[in-house]
Amino acid sequence: MIILGLDPSLSSTGWGVIRSEGARIAHIANGQIKTDAAAPIAERLAALQAGLAAVIAEHRPDRAAAEEIFVNKNPQSTLKLAQARGSVLAACGGAGLAVNEHAARLVKKAVTGTGAAEKTQVAAMVKVLLPAVTIAGSDAADALAVAIADAHLSRRT
Repeated sequence: MIILGLDPSLSSTGWGVIRSEGARIAHIANGQIKTDAAAPIAERLAALQAGLAAVIAEHRPDRAAAEEIFVNKNPQSTLKLAQARGSVLAACGGAGLAVNEHAARLVKKAVTGTGAAEKTQVAAMVKVLLPAVTIAGSDAADALAVAIADAHLSRRT
């Protein structure tokens, strides 16, 4: 099973692709899709959707996984996150991919053992679970964590 993990954001959407076979996971690829902060929002969303569509076409995942949306204290930030997430989900939908959604605390718990883990703890554990992998950045590490959690959580259901 090839799983595409996603960490949507308007400025930098992380993605990570893993292979899951039973309890074993293996890294395939990871990266970040960055958008130009000076560009109009419609262009940024289109670039995000096109970038992810290219990742999907290249790696042909069987399914995708993303964290459930959370509400920030700043309503503008929440709106931008929701718009970016919409572009990501549209790219997945356009490719016929089912998207599993997981709460951030559940992803952290599946990867680190605690739902209150910090980003640095999550990234460190991703490196332990996928040794010798070069991670493209913190957003890619988060996306790989989502993919790993999805592989783990899907075995339990």
